[in-house]
Amino acid sequence: MQRADDFEVRKKHLENMTDEELDEYFWELANRIVEPLVELAQTHTSPSIERSVLLRMGFNSLQAKELVKRIHEKGLLGKGAGNVILKLSEKKGLNYIEAGKALIEGKYWDEVEKMFKGVEDE
Repeated sequence: MQRADDFEVRKKHLENMTDEELDEYFWELANRIVEPLVELAQTHTSPSIERSVLLRMGFNSLQAKELVKRIHEKGLLGKGAGNVILKLSEKKGLNYIEAGKALIEGKYWDEVEKMFKGVEDE
Protein backbone atom coordinates (compact mmCIF):
# COMPACT_ATOMS: atom_id res chain seq x y z
CA MET A 1 0.00 0.00 0.00
CA GLN A 2 1.40 3.34 -1.00
CA ARG A 3 0.96 6.38 1.23
CA ALA A 4 -1.11 9.17 -0.25
CA ASP A 5 0.97 12.27 -0.89
CA ASP A 6 -0.87 15.01 0.99
CA PHE A 7 2.14 17.22 1.67
CA GLU A 8 0.78 20.08 -0.45
CA VAL A 9 -2.41 20.13 1.63
CA ARG A 10 -0.66 19.77 5.00
CA LYS A 11 1.85 22.58 4.35
CA LYS A 12 -0.75 25.23 3.43
CA HIS A 13 -0.82 26.76 6.93
CA LEU A 14 2.98 27.18 6.81
CA GLU A 15 3.33 28.86 3.41
CA ASN A 16 2.91 32.47 4.55
CA MET A 17 5.12 32.21 7.64
CA THR A 18 8.45 33.98 7.83
CA ASP A 19 11.60 32.12 8.83
CA GLU A 20 11.26 33.56 12.33
CA GLU A 21 7.63 32.44 12.59
CA LEU A 22 8.55 28.96 11.33
CA ASP A 23 11.35 28.76 13.88
CA GLU A 24 8.98 29.82 16.68
CA TYR A 25 6.33 27.33 15.50
CA PHE A 26 8.91 24.54 15.37
CA TRP A 27 9.98 25.15 18.98
CA GLU A 28 6.36 25.42 20.11
CA LEU A 29 5.65 21.99 18.62
CA ALA A 30 8.88 20.52 20.02
CA ASN A 31 8.00 21.79 23.51
CA ARG A 32 4.50 20.33 23.25
CA ILE A 33 5.98 16.96 22.32
CA VAL A 34 8.46 16.77 25.20
CA GLU A 35 6.27 18.40 27.85
CA PRO A 36 4.74 15.09 29.02
CA LEU A 37 8.21 13.57 29.26
CA VAL A 38 9.48 16.46 31.36
CA GLU A 39 6.46 16.20 33.67
CA LEU A 40 6.97 12.46 34.01
CA ALA A 41 10.65 12.92 34.84
CA GLN A 42 9.81 15.51 37.49
CA THR A 43 7.30 13.29 39.26
CA HIS A 44 8.68 9.79 38.79
CA THR A 45 11.93 8.10 39.59
CA SER A 46 13.21 4.61 40.23
CA PRO A 47 15.96 3.03 42.28
CA SER A 48 18.05 2.50 39.13
CA ILE A 49 17.76 6.17 38.16
CA GLU A 50 18.71 7.27 41.67
CA ARG A 51 21.70 4.87 41.76
CA SER A 52 22.82 6.34 38.45
CA VAL A 53 22.62 9.85 39.90
CA LEU A 54 24.73 8.83 42.90
CA LEU A 55 27.31 7.15 40.67
CA ARG A 56 27.66 10.41 38.75
CA MET A 57 28.08 12.24 42.05
CA GLY A 58 31.12 10.07 42.81
CA PHE A 59 29.77 7.30 45.01
CA ASN A 60 30.86 3.78 44.12
CA SER A 61 28.25 1.21 43.10
CA LEU A 62 28.07 -0.45 46.53
CA GLN A 63 27.61 2.89 48.26
CA ALA A 64 25.00 4.01 45.73
CA LYS A 65 23.07 0.75 46.12
CA GLU A 66 23.04 1.00 49.92
CA LEU A 67 22.08 4.68 49.97
CA VAL A 68 19.22 4.17 47.53
CA LYS A 69 18.00 1.15 49.49
CA ARG A 70 17.94 3.10 52.75
CA ILE A 71 16.44 6.25 51.22
CA HIS A 72 13.75 4.10 49.61
CA GLU A 73 13.02 2.35 52.92
CA LYS A 74 12.49 5.76 54.53
CA GLY A 75 9.99 6.69 51.82
CA LEU A 76 12.16 9.50 50.51
CA LEU A 77 13.18 8.21 47.08
CA GLY A 78 10.75 10.59 45.40
CA LYS A 79 12.72 13.48 46.87
CA GLY A 80 15.79 12.34 44.92
CA ALA A 81 18.65 10.45 46.51
CA GLY A 82 21.17 13.08 45.48
CA ASN A 83 18.95 15.82 46.85
CA VAL A 84 18.60 14.05 50.20
CA ILE A 85 22.38 13.75 50.49
CA LEU A 86 23.06 17.32 49.34
CA LYS A 87 20.56 18.83 51.77
CA LEU A 88 22.06 16.84 54.63
CA SER A 89 25.57 17.87 53.64
CA GLU A 90 24.56 21.54 53.61
CA LYS A 91 22.89 21.26 57.00
CA LYS A 92 25.81 19.43 58.60
CA GLY A 93 28.60 21.35 56.86
CA LEU A 94 29.99 18.18 55.30
CA ASN A 95 30.90 17.51 51.73
CA TYR A 96 28.29 15.32 50.11
CA ILE A 97 30.49 12.20 49.96
CA GLU A 98 31.04 12.43 53.72
CA ALA A 99 27.29 12.94 54.24
CA GLY A 100 26.51 9.88 52.14
CA LYS A 101 29.04 7.76 54.00
CA ALA A 102 27.55 8.90 57.32
CA LEU A 103 24.09 7.82 56.13
CA ILE A 104 25.50 4.42 55.18
CA GLU A 105 26.88 4.16 58.73
CA GLY A 106 23.38 4.85 60.05
CA LYS A 107 23.97 8.45 61.16
CA TYR A 108 21.63 11.43 60.70
CA TRP A 109 18.55 9.52 59.53
CA ASP A 110 16.31 11.19 62.10
CA GLU A 111 17.39 14.60 60.83
CA VAL A 112 16.91 13.58 57.21
CA GLU A 113 13.38 12.38 57.92
CA LYS A 114 12.57 15.61 59.73
CA MET A 115 13.96 17.72 56.88
CA PHE A 116 12.01 15.93 54.18
CA LYS A 117 8.82 15.11 55.98
CA GLY A 118 8.31 18.72 57.08
CA VAL A 119 8.81 18.30 60.81
CA GLU A 120 11.99 20.32 61.16
CA ASP A 121 11.89 23.50 63.23
CA GLU A 122 12.64 26.54 61.07
